Amino acid sequence: MSVFSSLIGQDHIVDQLSIAVSAAKSGTGSQAMTHSWLFVGPPGSGRSNAAIAFAAALVCKDNGCGKCVDCTTVMSSTHVDVERFNPTGLSIKAEEVRELITRSSWSPSVGGWRIVIIEDADRLTETAANALLKTIEEPESHTVWLLCAPTLSDVPVTIRSRCRHVQLRTPSTDSVQDFLLNQTKVDQKTAEFAARISQGHIGRARFMATNLEAQSRRKEVLSLAMSLSDIDRCFKVAQRVLDISEEQAENESAERDAQELKQLQDAYQGTGRGMISGGAKAVKDLEKEQKSSATRAVRDNIDAALLDIATFYRDVLVMQSKSREILNIDLQQEIMNYAGTTSPKRTLEQIDAVLNARANLARNAAPLATLEALFCALK
Repeated sequence: MSVFSSLIGQDHIVDQLSIAVSAAKSGTGSQAMTHSWLFVGPPGSGRSNAAIAFAAALVCKDNGCGKCVDCTTVMSSTHVDVERFNPTGLSIKAEEVRELITRSSWSPSVGGWRIVIIEDADRLTETAANALLKTIEEPESHTVWLLCAPTLSDVPVTIRSRCRHVQLRTPSTDSVQDFLLNQTKVDQKTAEFAARISQGHIGRARFMATNLEAQSRRKEVLSLAMSLSDIDRCFKVAQRVLDISEEQAENESAERDAQELKQLQDAYQGTGRGMISGGAKAVKDLEKEQKSSATRAVRDNIDAALLDIATFYRDVLVMQSKSREILNIDLQQEIMNYAGTTSPKRTLEQIDAVLNARANLARNAAPLATLEALFCALK
């Protein structure tokens, strides 16, 4: 099975990347291969997976067979010549980019390429982008840079103008459903439900299909959005959505944070005053990184909740338009009842309010204040 088989609904880019891999291996100097690539596509389309698959195909002796040591280690993020940088904080800082640049100059250990993948390149600060620019423009002959971002406009023009662009599409509901049936043990009904509500986001579809807690959180968030009776209730709902997001972030990170701390303490041979020189500072830096990661996780969880709420109002508008092609098929009766209590004009205003709240959250607005303003606007 090829490494590209994990790309759902992206046949158009599989051909492009396969040709580039062949050109890179042939050494003919074909323009199909270049040293700087920018993968763009909507959330969940698989842009990071595409970059990782491309990296695996480049280092694989069989152009991405999916079975050899090179392929399996790239896919598991353990290949010595392929570095996958996934920012855990709200931004990618200049010092992090400079460290990547230093390591990218090292000669490959086992193959012909040293590959650096930067996920969420849209989080590059201006200083970080400037630090990366020179390297992207004139990379080492053995180095390939693979950047990932939602859209071209999310990346500074100086960076994107020096990269080959790979545009991914949103996978269809049917292709996501088939993926879930083939790759998980869920039944037909669950696969259809998860594929619909995920709106082409493969990772979210898998998570929702296989995680009962995630399904429960979604139902609670949607029920909260339908219970906005007065201002007091709006403020209580805002606090509850924030609490849900924080609880989810804590549950997801607690075990990982504890493991990272233990590994660091083992490396510095102890805890507290028993650590060797530099240990206390390393622990402090780690705690700072974990706090930044937790802040981002909470915001990501809030954004996911807002997306669920947006799909509810989208379905209400569909019902008001005399159609039945809704996403939240498990809430059909509730959506029908709600649609009869308001007008399409008001529903459009509510959708705009949710989208504006997401935009404000992306600009680092205070989460609780953003949610309070949103739910007051939705009432």
